[in-house]
Amino acid sequence: MERSWTINGRFLAQPLTGVQRYALEITRALDELLVAVPASGDRPRVELLVPPDTEIPPLKAISSRVVAPMRGHLWEQTALAARVRGGLLSFCNTGPLSIRKQILCIHDVNTRTYPQSYSLPFRLLYGTLLPVLGRTVATVATVSHYSAGELIRYRICRPEKIVVIPNGHEHTASWTPAHSQRTREVAGPDTIVVIGSAIPHKNTRLIIGMAERLAAVGLRIAVVGMSDARVFKATRRQVPAGNVVWLGRLSDQELAALLQDCLCLAFPSFTEGFGLPPLEAMAAGCPVVVSNRASLPEICAGAALYASPDDAEAWFDRFMRVRNMPALRETMIRRGRVRASNYQWKVSAGRYLEAMAVLDGLSTASREPVRSAIG
Repeated sequence: MERSWTINGRFLAQPLTGVQRYALEITRALDELLVAVPASGDRPRVELLVPPDTEIPPLKAISSRVVAPMRGHLWEQTALAARVRGGLLSFCNTGPLSIRKQILCIHDVNTRTYPQSYSLPFRLLYGTLLPVLGRTVATVATVSHYSAGELIRYRICRPEKIVVIPNGHEHTASWTPAHSQRTREVAGPDTIVVIGSAIPHKNTRLIIGMAERLAAVGLRIAVVGMSDARVFKATRRQVPAGNVVWLGRLSDQELAALLQDCLCLAFPSFTEGFGLPPLEAMAAGCPVVVSNRASLPEICAGAALYASPDDAEAWFDRFMRVRNMPALRETMIRRGRVRASNYQWKVSAGRYLEAMAVLDGLSTASREPVRSAIG
């Protein structure tokens, strides 16, 4: 039989954040896996449908097509839905309500666990849409066992629908470290990198609030990232001390250079569905100090130092340990690279192929039970 699947390409019309990175890299990895499979009745025919005025990545086995002069949720619910043949892969939290043969990746339920980070319209949209999709679609993917547990806790979907398909790290291998003037000026062994902007659940205010104390011991802070005002409610930034630099969005090359030329990455989030920046940092050979909450202990395991997102004293202690104990720092770098290697886009793409085969009746479901952490 001919197996037909469509990829929801709405993500290509959106800014590249962690969720869109996931969709892009899974699509690329799926394409590589399909190229390696001989054309036969068992190999799915996959098509990427995208809104107009989007940049389509080069693909070999997956065809692509631009459809309809519209964007956003309207495009997804109408133009995309009308052109799906067979099954649908939606990698970015939402998909058409009318498509039941759909594998939908819901990355997190942060709008419920930390609502103060999001605008009221966005909370209402996701609060309504996600439970309906969770009941409607055939399979719900998510990126960590922590997120799977939250989907169950908030009754978004039943446990038997869930498959955990995490992020990967291989995209960092294509980053060629290259400082710009602004990253070169702030980089160095006394620089703590913070990724996450001023969105409340990212908790950068904890590190910024330590600025004067860090300055007293010769440390500075480089904050990477910016928030989307249409979605997030950012806290007002306090006037920072002279040792804090807000870098905004960086290119992959700039970020790679900064991560390789700093003391460590600090990631003090209250909640994360996965936490891609610490994984990228570990893959790049940068020590990470992360929150002991949500998915982060699951993702980083024994490769990171941990502190409570409520305890500035604990964060200061961890920074001092990384700076004053070179052997510890080298151990963290080594363990981080090993830990990051456990997360591979091709493996995750293979799990999507397995889930697709189940829905096509070619295989039986064999899902790992949802649990709190992975080995």
